[in-house]
Order: sequence, then C-alpha cells, then structure tokens
Amino acid sequence: MTGMRTKGSINKATGKVEEGLGKATGDHSQEAKGKAKQIKGSAQQGIGNVQDAARPR
Repeated sequence: MTGMRTKGSINKATGKVEEGLGKATGDHSQEAKGKAKQIKGSAQQGIGNVQDAARPR
C-alpha cells in the first residue's frame, strides 16, 4: 500500500467522524468539512491505486 492510499484511508475515517460529530451537534459547517475530507480521502486512494498500478512488478 502506498503512502497516498494510507493518507486517503485516514482522511476518509476522520472525515466520517467529523461528519458524525457535525450531525450530532447540529453544526452544519463541521458536517460539510467532514464530507469534504471524505472526498479528499477517496481521491487520494484513487491516486494511490494508479501509482500502484504504474509500478513495475
């Protein structure tokens, strides 16, 4: 697993927590930040997948 995929997984997980906290407290800004972090994490995982595929075996 590349570093980019690891970062993506971490961002997705923390984004999920932030979104949940935002929903629980009614903080729409926090909820949106969590969703954005999840999207960023998904993009990072995609980049990591491409990097892995491009690596010579």
